Amino acid sequence: MADGAADETVGSIAELYLGNILYAIELAALSLTEQGKADAAAYYRAIGRKLAEAHGRAKEPGVQEPGGRGSGSPEVP
Repeated sequence: MADGAADETVGSIAELYLGNILYAIELAALSLTEQGKADAAAYYRAIGRKLAEAHGRAKEPGVQEPGGRGSGSPEVP
């Protein structure tokens, strides 16, 4: 295993790439909207909203982030 790979969890990886995940969810929702699938788009937007709200709660003072990693989202070239 690569260095640090043993410490990685789904949560820590999702936290690290949350901005990218939210962007991809919104692209999927936009595509579904263009296809006339408003209910499916709303479903994916609700998932994105739930993830964003959970991240916001984790950022409140006194709440420790899981994994102890930063929340910076790497830029996609």
